[in-house]
Amino acid sequence: MPFFATAGAKIHIGGELAAKSADFAIADFDAVTFTEIKEVESLGSFGDTAQEVAFDSIDSKRTRRLKGTRSAGTMEIVCGIDYADAGQLAAIAAEKTDKNYAFKVVFNDAPTGGTPSERYFIAQVGAASEQLDSANNVMKLNVSLWINSNIVRVAAAEAA
Repeated sequence: MPFFATAGAKIHIGGELAAKSADFAIADFDAVTFTEIKEVESLGSFGDTAQEVAFDSIDSKRTRRLKGTRSAGTMEIVCGIDYADAGQLAAIAAEKTDKNYAFKVVFNDAPTGGTPSERYFIAQVGAASEQLDSANNVMKLNVSLWINSNIVRVAAAEAA
């Protein structure tokens, strides 16, 4: 099947990892220990978008567009609050700092006996807020990840 459900995907938070001027590679995450953030309801979205740089040419009467800086966006994670979950506690603690942290997303797309696709990046935890809503709702932890790097893509692999 060429596409997969989000169900079964997981997100993990790692330790501090400083930004750098070049793109990250998978080897940059080798020494990182990751902790799963559990009870996730929604992972949101991530990936590069170029900033538009527009120039209005008078003589051609045409707007010309160039690509400027890239942003991998803000990933909005929604979790059911679990006061004992080490991953949620790490995200809440990370929000209190100005540091970048390593993150790993693991998809549920592994071929039989193989390994799943993964995505790696660094981000600052910009928000860790509680959402209470009405009586018949689960209390939620909303975590905003301000992504400060490229997204390192690791493809799913067949069994060796």
